[in-house]
Amino acid sequence: MRKAAERLLEVETGNSYGTPALKVGKKSFCRVKDADTVVLMVDLEEKEMLMAAAPELFFETDHYKGWPAVLLRIHEVSPDELAHRLERAWLRMAPKKLVKRWRDGGSPT
Repeated sequence: MRKAAERLLEVETGNSYGTPALKVGKKSFCRVKDADTVVLMVDLEEKEMLMAAAPELFFETDHYKGWPAVLLRIHEVSPDELAHRLERAWLRMAPKKLVKRWRDGGSPT
């Protein structure tokens, strides 16, 4: 996950609910759920679309119903798709000024 997120700005590694997580501005945008699954922050509309379009990759459990997070089968996703999904999650959680800096070509730290 860290390698897939390396081009994003101010990504920190930490923990969330006792598992490794990627954070921006102290907000988690992705975390490990278990050895096969990561949790990605997404808009609810996007979550529904992802689960319908690629159920082999994206799903939810009862715990995540109604929450802006989707589960991803990490061993099934391509590196490019993972990088894209991490970018989308990062854009959702990053402070607006940081997003602007990134879009203006700021380099990762």
